[in-house]
This record gives sequence, structure tokens and C-alpha cells, in this order.
Amino acid sequence: MAGSSSTHDTDTDRSSAAWIDSRLVSVILGSLGVLLAATLLQVSFGAYPLTLGEAWRTVFDPQVVFHLGVWRAFLLGGEIPDWLTTRQLIVWNIRLPRILVGILVGSNLAISGAIFQIVTRNELASPYILGISDGAGLVVLLTLTAFSGLMPWLPVLAAAGGAGAFLIVYVIAWKNGTSPVRLVLAGVIVGTVFGSVQRALFFFIDDLGIAMAAQTWLSGSLLGTDWEQVRIALPFTILALVLALAVTRQLDILLLGEQTAKSLGMSVERVRFLVAGIAILATAAAIAVAGLVSFVGLIVPHMVRNIVGGDTKRLLVGCLFVGPALLVGADVGARLALNPVQLPVGIITGLLGGPYFLYLMRKREHIGEI
Repeated sequence: MAGSSSTHDTDTDRSSAAWIDSRLVSVILGSLGVLLAATLLQVSFGAYPLTLGEAWRTVFDPQVVFHLGVWRAFLLGGEIPDWLTTRQLIVWNIRLPRILVGILVGSNLAISGAIFQIVTRNELASPYILGISDGAGLVVLLTLTAFSGLMPWLPVLAAAGGAGAFLIVYVIAWKNGTSPVRLVLAGVIVGTVFGSVQRALFFFIDDLGIAMAAQTWLSGSLLGTDWEQVRIALPFTILALVLALAVTRQLDILLLGEQTAKSLGMSVERVRFLVAGIAILATAAAIAVAGLVSFVGLIVPHMVRNIVGGDTKRLLVGCLFVGPALLVGADVGARLALNPVQLPVGIITGLLGGPYFLYLMRKREHIGEI
């Protein structure tokens, strides 16, 4: 009996770790390397320049890293300790929050893109192409321009806008079921309409400062982000990522096709909407703090899938690391490309994502349905 129990435990351990392989480990380590390099570059440049060594020592200063009072001030909005040096304040209170927001936004967009591609069984799907980003963006723009008192509820409001957009897309695409092409076309239509409404709102903005801030936000930018944006996005990001990793089995079944999923006893439409809700929440958390950053949700799942394969858990974990590395790296480029002028990071991701997707289309004969 003891031997049988030991064998069972060993088999369980092996099965629980079966999804971890050398390819996934390589993706994780490579992404962490890119993220570390981008972080040190981002921290080093500015009106208060630092050498890479000074940046390293300040970012990983144990006096700050292991001080609960500092984290309480940053994450809960308390008073910042007065013993922090000028260099520590610049790095930890000004430059690192921008990197942390980039990490949260990159992971959210990559995870949501992967989920939408699985839910629709369409590798062209993404929050941007399905109109989710424009639906959430319209609500955020309305909040920024007309209902600024609702700012603390921005992720929730953005999620409502994204959910409404997805529902409209689904209704338009539905005809005795949906198809990958119909969902993409419906998403393009809905996104175009919502985008037109967003542009129309600018004619009703009298304050030039608000108009410029809204335009920057529509381009997708991390400029001016601080710990407040981290506090807004972090809880919703954690919730979305935990839920996403908890439904990997359902996502694997959805990948088998609707008929197969039904034969296995799954309520396909109910599961599809519930899982899509997770992706909408992740998208909303990203849009609420960084605006409409394009292409990340589309190309990161492709990049990860090409390396680790189609297993859902490996795909999501890979996206969790590659998304932040790509976005933080792109933000370094946005900041330094035309220094001292800082470009919105959404411009850089668009310049990177467009050619990559064209390359993908040229390389593959069939692109569309997974």
C-alpha cells in the first residue's frame, strides 16, 4: 500500500509539472533578461542620469526592497519615508512605477489576446481587432473628459465598456453559431464605430490640456504614470491572471472545437462568455492606465505559441513573461528614439507589430482559424 501511494504521488508530481519544459523555461529566462536590461536602461536615462551600476544598486537596494514602510507608502498611498535619498526617490517614486505599469499592461494585453484567440478559435483575434479595446476606450475617454470623479472606478467602467463591445460583436457575428471570419469582421465594424465616436468627442472638449492628454491616451502611453496607476491596475491584474490560469482546462477543451466540447458535457456558450469576461477584465485594467496600446495582444500569443506550442497553460505562462518584456522594451525605445521627445509606446508597438504580422502572413499559407 505504501509503495502504491508513493507511486501515485510520483505520478501526480510528474503530471502537475508536465507542462513545464525547456522551451518554456527558455522563454521565461529570455524575457526576464530583456526585462532586466530594459529596466536598467529606463532607470538610467533622464534629467538625473545614472550609470548602469548606480541604477542596479538603487533598484536592488535592500534598504528599500525589504522595507515594509516603503511598500506601504507606494502600494497603499501612505506618506513616503523621509530617509530616502534623492536618487532613491527619483528611481523608486518616478521611474520604477512606469516600468511596473508597463509590466502590468504587457501581461494583461498578452493574456487577454491569448484567451480571445482560443475562445474564438481564431488567431487573428485580439482585444484591439475584436473591438474590445475601442469599447473600453470609449468609456475611459468619457470618464476622463466628463466624469473625472469616477477615476477610481476606471478599470470597472472600462471592463463594462469592453464587455458591451464584445456582446455587440457576438450578436452581429451570430448566425446559427459564429465563425472566425465573422467574429473578426464584426469586431472591425464595432471598433470602427466606437473609434469614430471617440474622435467625435474631441469636438466637445474645450480644455486644450484635456484634449492633448486624451490624444496621448488614445495612442497608448506610459508617460506620466506613477504609483497611482500601479494601485489602480494591480488588483484587477492579479484577479484576471489568477482566473485565467484557473480555466486552462476549459480553454483546452474549447480548442478541440464546439462539437467536441459539447460531447464532453461543456456548456460552450456559457463557458465562452465567462472566459471572455476574464480577458475583458485584463484588457480593461491595461487600457485604464495606459490607453489603447495596439498589437501586443495580437503578436505576443503568436510569438509564444511558435516557441512553446499550443498547450494553454504553457501559452498563458509564456505570455505572462513575454508581454511585459516586449512592452517595457518598446517603452525604452519610445523614450529614447527621439530623445528628448518621448513617443507614446503604442506607436512603437504598432511599428513592431505591423511588420511582424505581415511576416507571419507571408510565412504561413493558412492564417485565421486555430
